[in-house]
Amino acid sequence: MTTFAVVGAGLGLGLAAARRFGAAGHHVALLARNADHLDALVGELDGDGVQARGFTADVLDPASLTAALAAATEELGPIEVLQFSPVPRGDFMKPVLDTGAVDLDDPLAFSVKGPVTCVHAVLPGMRQLGRGTLLFVNGASAVRPNPKVAGTSIAFAAESAYAAMLHDALAPENIHAAQLIVPGAIHPAAGHSSPDALAERLYAIHTERGAFRHYAEPLPA
Repeated sequence: MTTFAVVGAGLGLGLAAARRFGAAGHHVALLARNADHLDALVGELDGDGVQARGFTADVLDPASLTAALAAATEELGPIEVLQFSPVPRGDFMKPVLDTGAVDLDDPLAFSVKGPVTCVHAVLPGMRQLGRGTLLFVNGASAVRPNPKVAGTSIAFAAESAYAAMLHDALAPENIHAAQLIVPGAIHPAAGHSSPDALAERLYAIHTERGAFRHYAEPLPA
């Protein structure tokens, strides 16, 4: 039995993805900052018959991410699938002319150092398994810079570059890195961008192992 780990677990996409991968037979590791929040998610999944555990971690604290993923591996089994999908803070989203150098410290730590830390934590286990999937979920500003949200636009672009390089570098090892772009809001009534639809899409990306970049729906004109 292998583990699906989601960094930035929440009641929307994180829970839906956990249900989908759990239904496929994976154990589930949920990483988020709030222990009470994690307990509620674990309770939801237990009700669905999914073996899940919560692990507190802060994306801006690399040591906590490494420790949480190590604990998840020890308690649940090797991590075969990692989903990195934490929601950026509101203060990352200043207009470009109001964004100074210091304003980029946390967005870059969040969207670049966070993923790099997670990948280095799970990669040895994936190599031992001989397979693995790294899933990166981003908004439209990752591929279409938005001057109204400069911090996330810059940081998501850097995360995209890192993930794309992983896609090429790890393919010979049967480890698939892929990115799902969600152009609009994630909402139960959002059609292709509902939590359940996105979870199904992420599972398909994991199993079909095709191209690097995928879109939940077309970018608006």
